[in-house]
Amino acid sequence: MASFQQASLEQTNLRQATVVTLVLVTCLASAALAETKKEYRFTVGANANISVDTQYGAISVRPGSGNQVVVMATLKSDNVEVDQQQNGNRIEIASHLLQGADQQTGQVDYELLIPPDATLNLRSSTGPLSAERLQGDLTLEGADAVVNVRDVDNGHVHVRTMRGPITLTDVRNGHVEVVSISGDIHLKSVTGPLVQANSGRGKIFYDGDFGSGGNYRFTTHTGDIEALVPADVSADFRAHSVLGRVRHDFPLQPKHSRFSAEAGRSFFGTVGKAASDVVLRSFSGKIRLKQR
Repeated sequence: MASFQQASLEQTNLRQATVVTLVLVTCLASAALAETKKEYRFTVGANANISVDTQYGAISVRPGSGNQVVVMATLKSDNVEVDQQQNGNRIEIASHLLQGADQQTGQVDYELLIPPDATLNLRSSTGPLSAERLQGDLTLEGADAVVNVRDVDNGHVHVRTMRGPITLTDVRNGHVEVVSISGDIHLKSVTGPLVQANSGRGKIFYDGDFGSGGNYRFTTHTGDIEALVPADVSADFRAHSVLGRVRHDFPLQPKHSRFSAEAGRSFFGTVGKAASDVVLRSFSGKIRLKQR
């Protein structure tokens, strides 16, 4: 009887010790994952250069006031730090992963307020990345990051992803170069002297009027290309797919070309005064030019 009572007492103590251990582990894990918010402020001159690099996490940028740069960082755990430095008119912000950090514990999300004319460089593997209402040159890069650029003027816009989808909206008078290996590319009301979009397996969708006097080049390997334009568009169109089908939904004025058009595989023609030059190319994807 005494042996039975002793065994029961040992089992009870064991269960209590297990519960205490689990509680302790949970508390330690919660402490490690506790969010920390930090804010950094910098004063810059005209045309500042701002760089933010994080392995894991979102970065969003909007215009601020005056010559101030405000960086708000949200650290998801104590396994990551924020390195920040200013050299004259250049600011560099980077997430510094500590030993044992992973995608969850190494995440840092950034929100920035910057002068609209600043040059901006953003990098994140996971994203998302977003920038809006700016006028300086923009470079956004990420592997799986979802990228959104909205309402920007007069700058160079360079975007590169591996699988992340890219959306540009209301980009005016921009020098635009967009590249993704397999992500879809959406361009809405994007115009400028040069607009290039290239995706290996992703789709390219354009909704706009191709501006005036610009060069537009859309290229895919296996992805489809679709352009939605108004009836009064003014452009010179060339489209060709080696293996995919090609079609257009409104009359094109014939034009002289050193290439011969192949029915269902290519078309050449102009609309209006042919102010812009538009080239659509794919190896095996479908190409369609549609009237809005």
